[in-house]
Amino acid sequence: MFLDKALTKVFGTANERAIKKMLPIVVSINALEPEIQKLSDEQLRAKTAEFRARIAARREGLTDAEEIKAAEKAALEEILPEAFAVVREAGWRTVKMRHFDVQLIGGMVLHSGRIAEMKTGEGKTLVATLSCYLNALAGHGVHVVTVNDYLAKRDAEWMGKIYEFLGLTVGVIVHDLSDDERRAAYGADITYGTNNEFGFDYLRDNMKFRIEDCVQRGHYYGIVDEVDSILIDEARTPLIISGPTEQTTDKYVKVRQIIPKLVKGEEVEWSDTRRQQELGIQLREGEKYFSGDYVVDEKHRTIGVTDEGWFTIEKLLGIGNIADAENWELKHYVETAIKAESLYKRDVDYVVKDTNEGKEVIIVDTFTGRLMPGRRWSDGLHQSVEAKENVQIRKEDQTLATITFQNYFRLYKKLSGMTGTAETEAAEFEKIYKLEIVVIPTNKPLLRLENPDVVYRTEKEKYKAVADNIAELHDKKQPVLVGTTSIEKSERLSAILQRRGVRHVVLNAKFHEREAEIVAQAGRLGSVTIATNMAGRGTDILLGGNADFMTRQELVKKAHARAISVAEGAINPMAPPGFLRFYYQGQEFEVSDADWAAVNQVYFEAAAREHEEVIQAGGLFILGTERHESRRIDNQLRGRAGRQGDPGESRFYLSLEDDLMRIFAKQWVSVLLEKLGMEEGVPIESRMISNRIEAAQKAVEAQNFESRKHLLEYDDVMNKQREAVYGLRRQLLEGVEQRELILEDYVGGILSGILDEFAPEDKHADQWNIKGMEDRLMGQFGLSMAHAGIKPLELARHELGDEVFERLKQGYEEKEKILGAETMRYHERMVMLSVIDGLWKDHLLAMDHLKEGIGLRGYAQQDPLVAYKRESFDMFEAMMLKFQEDTCRFLFRMQIVDAEGRPVTAAPQPRREVPAAPPVASADRRPLQGAVLEAAPREIPVPTRAPQTTIDQLEKEFARKKQRELAVAAMAGGSNGGATSQRRAGEKVGRNDPCPCGSGKKFKKCHGAEA
Repeated sequence: MFLDKALTKVFGTANERAIKKMLPIVVSINALEPEIQKLSDEQLRAKTAEFRARIAARREGLTDAEEIKAAEKAALEEILPEAFAVVREAGWRTVKMRHFDVQLIGGMVLHSGRIAEMKTGEGKTLVATLSCYLNALAGHGVHVVTVNDYLAKRDAEWMGKIYEFLGLTVGVIVHDLSDDERRAAYGADITYGTNNEFGFDYLRDNMKFRIEDCVQRGHYYGIVDEVDSILIDEARTPLIISGPTEQTTDKYVKVRQIIPKLVKGEEVEWSDTRRQQELGIQLREGEKYFSGDYVVDEKHRTIGVTDEGWFTIEKLLGIGNIADAENWELKHYVETAIKAESLYKRDVDYVVKDTNEGKEVIIVDTFTGRLMPGRRWSDGLHQSVEAKENVQIRKEDQTLATITFQNYFRLYKKLSGMTGTAETEAAEFEKIYKLEIVVIPTNKPLLRLENPDVVYRTEKEKYKAVADNIAELHDKKQPVLVGTTSIEKSERLSAILQRRGVRHVVLNAKFHEREAEIVAQAGRLGSVTIATNMAGRGTDILLGGNADFMTRQELVKKAHARAISVAEGAINPMAPPGFLRFYYQGQEFEVSDADWAAVNQVYFEAAAREHEEVIQAGGLFILGTERHESRRIDNQLRGRAGRQGDPGESRFYLSLEDDLMRIFAKQWVSVLLEKLGMEEGVPIESRMISNRIEAAQKAVEAQNFESRKHLLEYDDVMNKQREAVYGLRRQLLEGVEQRELILEDYVGGILSGILDEFAPEDKHADQWNIKGMEDRLMGQFGLSMAHAGIKPLELARHELGDEVFERLKQGYEEKEKILGAETMRYHERMVMLSVIDGLWKDHLLAMDHLKEGIGLRGYAQQDPLVAYKRESFDMFEAMMLKFQEDTCRFLFRMQIVDAEGRPVTAAPQPRREVPAAPPVASADRRPLQGAVLEAAPREIPVPTRAPQTTIDQLEKEFARKKQRELAVAAMAGGSNGGATSQRRAGEKVGRNDPCPCGSGKKFKKCHGAEA
């Protein structure tokens, strides 16, 4: 310990050493600045072509993938200082933002495939442009992953100006894009989108059956914005594309009707003597008592039904023993319904929202407070919540494709991320993603004052104190941002403030669309903003207000800005000379530079004056109403104040009834109450309590990490199988020839298995099961040994195998001659795709069932994970063997028939030449005047229809089924894949009408000229 401290004192921390290494490169970039500033816009843009040429020169003559990768890496390292200097200058010319030195360090960290931890307000969005530009030069595409559509559109439009100025293309992936628009967006040099959209597109691509229908073009380099939110908070919910099963939903309704009649009980420990006396029971050491019909364990989010409870349920449902095989399914429905009733709360875990299809249950991300449309709980839980809320119940789904975020993001050859808070999760980033964290120093010293926590006895007392503090701060005009842990608590506090007459705005998942707009103005003088802890993330809170936001608002409201198109698909964020483009409420607008400058100047001056007044009032005050179960989320809330050297304050108000204390420190809290004898309304500030809270948070973080690790360990088993299946599918889509694989590997393996079964090596020919072998060969390959002239008893075992193999090969080659090589390859591809897709879907269902019951192996002293790995491997092996058998059976038993349905057994003969006939003048068509008629041979129509096969119908049915599945898959994550992105805003402008931009010119001479 002492040695570690001594070494750190001498050499600095690992983080300090990492930053020190990058400082000489920062000096190099700064030295290039005067030279780069002298370049004209055209010369600056020409640098992109020069850099690309230098990378291409390094790759020239190389064919090995690893060598090409190494050459590209070396070229990018060499170009880095110059490329960063070019982006810095382009940033100033296009968006009037010059990268600080600390932002250059952030860019280098991202380029090196690490996580850059930068405090809120340090300009992470701008930092990403450095690494994006540099890596996009290699030509493989860069993905920038954000937490929501708003940030994807905003950042692509905002930073896209820099990229487009330098000659790069930009794309945005959001809901409701068609496949063509998605393909165009992925084809851009830099593509912005949400984690859900990227993940679902990957799954959808692996369900398609033509390579040209796929939209993604590989996973070269990804930058994840708010990396902790995406790779940690959302990692517990896997992405699933599912299709409805044939099961009915009436059982959910039937079971729901009995739930209110059940009594919720409690778990009594043997050590809780007071509760035993109240219940009139006596427990021995180690014993537990469960009262009521069911008990709820909030800590582990599980429920348990008591013996009395099952007896009551049997009576209410009018069934016999619940443990009987015919009632197992009902048992699952009952347990899921109790979970939905007791563990899943409206406006906390989900909201009920009106949609075009009626009311719908939408999951709320408990960490971010954001809605997750398109995501559904599995295992019947979502249907149970729908039954509870009396909304239309969707049929339970069967998984068609699934992947966890952990395994999706591990597909990238290089991955990096940025966030304000990652250090507390450093171990998880390192263990799961192999990502190192570098903490970037702030541009200006941090002046935020962090006050100690204040703890009250009850929630009621806490909310009274919170309201008092808010009113006091509001009176002195200090802006306040209040953080809550759920929508329900936001609305509760809002009601208290309304009664007190304190003006405020509420920001939570219900008002997702206005999130950024509200948060941007949370630094105004005297403003009070109530928000779920993570709402509005990614938007700067500027003291005195955000002048740019207010400018956009006014220009749109007064119709001075022209709506042009929606920021999605492949976009063009650069406006023509003299104009400026901006993104506002899902729409792109264009305005003249003069109009923007006039309105912006007014708001900028007003905001500057108000900025000084807010600083005099003490800056932004962050008030937390509860500690979140993760320290990281608390740090994110605190980080909203004190950006770029501004003053600020933070304080958390807690109560001993808060979820964190009640669930994770229950025993300790009751002891504390007795010891301290806390009085009503009197807070305590005790270091012991702060330590205990931190210990509880660490315990929850560890539990959540275990939950994510557990999910990943199980998904890793599936991931290897997924890679094998998706790898085979990709080969088939790319047209890699499978003939040799089918004939040599598949047929050879199946034949070997047949011989082992019916003609074992250790038995004499007289003991071989020739009848069984004949039947199997006929069923599998359509081969009759008798008709083929094979006499098994006259041949040695290996000769028999060779003879059968040769006849099978001969028959296959004859079919190929009749159909033609290209048609045969098509049939191979379609059969293999249809078979593997059907089996993979069934395999996913079987794996779900295996996972459900595998936990019970613990009772048999078996490690469930080891048992799961072993059994899933056996299931996968069996699936792949069935795939080979089914593929061979379809292809070998396929018959070729002519137009009348008669079998074709020989290749068509070459068509004899038809003599040319003299031209025949048409009675109703006259030659054009002056035209010279040339005699042309008259074609006599001959049948050109290719021979049909007996599996054509199967292939068509597969194609139809696939289209239905893809239609379902297109809606995953909220997309429908059918809408087009270029939607006209307002009425059509005539060519001779005045241009809407206000220039005074006709539309055709102004913006119409572009069209």
